[in-house]
Amino acid sequence: MEPRNFDGEADRPRAAGAKQTGRVLVIGPYLRVRAGSADAQSESHVQRDAEARLDEAAGLARAIDLVIAEAIIAPISQIRPATYIGKGKVEEIAGLIKTLDVELVVMDCALAPIQQRNLEKELHAKVLDRTGLILEIFGRRAKTREGSLQVELAHLNYQRSRLVRSWTHLERQRGGFGFMGGPGETQIEADRRLIQERISKLEGELKKVQATRRLHRAGRQRVPYRVVALVGYTNAGKSTLFNRLTRADVQAADMLFATLDPTLRALTLPHGGKAMLSDTVGFISNLPTQLVAAFRATLEEVLEADVILHVRDISHEDAEAQQSDVDAVLRQLGINPDDSGRIIEVWNKIDRYDAEQREELLNIAARRPEDHPAMLVSAVSGEGIDTLLAAIEERLAAKRTTLDLSIDAADGAGISWLHRNSEVLAKELLDGRFDMTVRVDETKRDIVVNRFDAVPRLSA
Repeated sequence: MEPRNFDGEADRPRAAGAKQTGRVLVIGPYLRVRAGSADAQSESHVQRDAEARLDEAAGLARAIDLVIAEAIIAPISQIRPATYIGKGKVEEIAGLIKTLDVELVVMDCALAPIQQRNLEKELHAKVLDRTGLILEIFGRRAKTREGSLQVELAHLNYQRSRLVRSWTHLERQRGGFGFMGGPGETQIEADRRLIQERISKLEGELKKVQATRRLHRAGRQRVPYRVVALVGYTNAGKSTLFNRLTRADVQAADMLFATLDPTLRALTLPHGGKAMLSDTVGFISNLPTQLVAAFRATLEEVLEADVILHVRDISHEDAEAQQSDVDAVLRQLGINPDDSGRIIEVWNKIDRYDAEQREELLNIAARRPEDHPAMLVSAVSGEGIDTLLAAIEERLAAKRTTLDLSIDAADGAGISWLHRNSEVLAKELLDGRFDMTVRVDETKRDIVVNRFDAVPRLSA
């Protein structure tokens, strides 16, 4: 569906002759950014194409199987405190709702509770803002207990300040959170009390889950496996890349937030070493702060990662803006996106380019600073994967020490310990002794040196 501009009578969309069967109207109420304004001049402000933003909003709606009657851009000069958009546009949208027989309006913005209530009164239809829509998607996609708890907690904190219309979701075992229906406003105060009680219970349950997660993480830290985490904009191809690197079978689809719950798999490096690869939830522009806070425990895999792969859909028209959005979320998590020693930028989906475009992309990547390289890959075809794996291994090796040692072949316990707690790079039996080259984490360096009389290998 082609998005239409909605900027007064001249561009007002009209329904087709036949009655449309869609039930959802998607509105993009985007502020006009004037040339020379503070937003336009800000270095951190990356201009997004309005149609691309609207297309993303429509994609979010389709992700929970909503049928879209129309998607409309409604540019505004300023945000109105009462209804976000101006009175004239409210009246025009109300007329369009009747024409298209719409039951739900999705506003691609964050609405204050009073704005949402006023719009529903004026439009005589349910109104869902961007935050509510994303929460609804997450509610339907969360499969693990931790993910479900985190999404429900975020949803309840979102609903606490609003007229509660969807408390019935607590009676269901699965699915979303029912923003589009509910018992009405007669139980508001009771619902708010129940919400607060439920929030307190969820927080207690999450603490238990997080404690278990910390134990699992501590267990992994006792073995020599390093952690590599995938981050990126939703639908950048993280899960496809995850499957390619680990030969796993994680769900991967051309859909926003196709996967939600974090996944860990073993990653085999070129020289036989092992690492743990973590696939995390995709980021998105204007990611609700409730979700950033709620999923902080899940995203601790990113915080603890030795190497972070920032996967970008380099073929997307808003690739630069998406990078800016991911960087902003990383900063919220306390991670410096410019940390070249830890973050590798992965330009995915190069299979969508022809030979000439690919050569141009390679030239762009070649001109980047040496300490900020870009790995060009196609998770679908496998192109560039070997180079990426070598880069991951090199980053991980930079944080470890290579040692040479000689150990009695009869010391089976010592040899076994080395295989469990280090990366064995070379092993040769000579005159009843094993000459070995191992790579160890700094935390185990002194143990190996003292127990096996190992010496650091000199750099070539």
